[in-house]
Amino acid sequence: MNGRNGKTVPAFGSVADAELAAATVLPADVWDFVAGGSGRETTLEANRVALDRVFVVPRVLCDVSACDTASTLLGRPVAQPLAVAPVAYQQLLHPDGEDATARAAAAAGVPLVASTLSSIPIERIAAAGGTVWFQVYWLRDTPAVLDLVRRAEDAGCQAVVVTVDVPWMGRRLRDIRNGFALPPHVRAANLGATGAAHQRQAGASAVAAHTSQLFSPALTWQSIETLRRHTRLPVVLKGVLAADDARRAVESGVDAVVVSNHGGRQLDGAVPSVDVLAEVVEAVGGAGEVLLDSGIRGGTDVLRALALGAAGVLAGRPLMWGLAAGGEPGVRRVLDLFATELREAMGLAGCGTVAEAGALRTVRRGQ
Repeated sequence: MNGRNGKTVPAFGSVADAELAAATVLPADVWDFVAGGSGRETTLEANRVALDRVFVVPRVLCDVSACDTASTLLGRPVAQPLAVAPVAYQQLLHPDGEDATARAAAAAGVPLVASTLSSIPIERIAAAGGTVWFQVYWLRDTPAVLDLVRRAEDAGCQAVVVTVDVPWMGRRLRDIRNGFALPPHVRAANLGATGAAHQRQAGASAVAAHTSQLFSPALTWQSIETLRRHTRLPVVLKGVLAADDARRAVESGVDAVVVSNHGGRQLDGAVPSVDVLAEVVEAVGGAGEVLLDSGIRGGTDVLRALALGAAGVLAGRPLMWGLAAGGEPGVRRVLDLFATELREAMGLAGCGTVAEAGALRTVRRGQ
């Protein structure tokens, strides 16, 4: 495979290898933009610590000669219970950006969640031919939000994922220290002019300034009801951590919730997503699907999420490391590794199917 700068990229032996490879090719400020969290990055670190505290109790004497990772998400078949999380401005990482990620996801048989802030228009992303869900940030201009959703519907997207934990962007100190701004060739392709995101200032994040201008801090349950009246697509809420919010979501007709703290990029000090997954699953009670996001780094994490009751996971940064290091082949390789690691973990845990993985018991270290 050829990397961002034409260098040969080794065949990743693990998802972690992709991260190491990406670190060698990305500019420092772009690395920080993707890898960093908010504040002291307490929640960013805690996501991994919490996942590594979850231990699965394997079953034995089970026929695992054919472990099948196939499942369904939002009622549609997937090759593994994973969707590519929404990540903005992917042309920062590789010239092909979302085009490469969309083609890789389509080839792997998993959904891609395309960001409102994608650097490729939603119509082109959807044209890759895979399953695409459209992620929505609620803008100050509500008609503009509904127009974006109509565009996504017309392009063939199969769900709307509303991010509900960003009334404004968290204080991301790495970006502030770097005076981070988008380079001229990268823009929010779905939104038209985005000049503020390109205006570099010392000690400030131009991207945060831009989103502050655009995003509405007045997103409420009434906004979700407005969206539901204006779309025929399933509606997913991403950024739910409280069981009461999850319960209210499904009672209001939302089809799924994503338990997420935005990968540690919003409220620093927010609970690790996996620590509240089981109680959210209980609150939803089968009335909708529950997915886990934040800190997912490999197939064992997917197994943990399934065992705790999730229908699947969203993974973001690992796919971006693959994109940075190897373009479309790099993303494909990371998705293949997720599937391989999940299949191996399922077999070692005595599970031949995703449904059987969901019946596993877990314990937590220290409890």
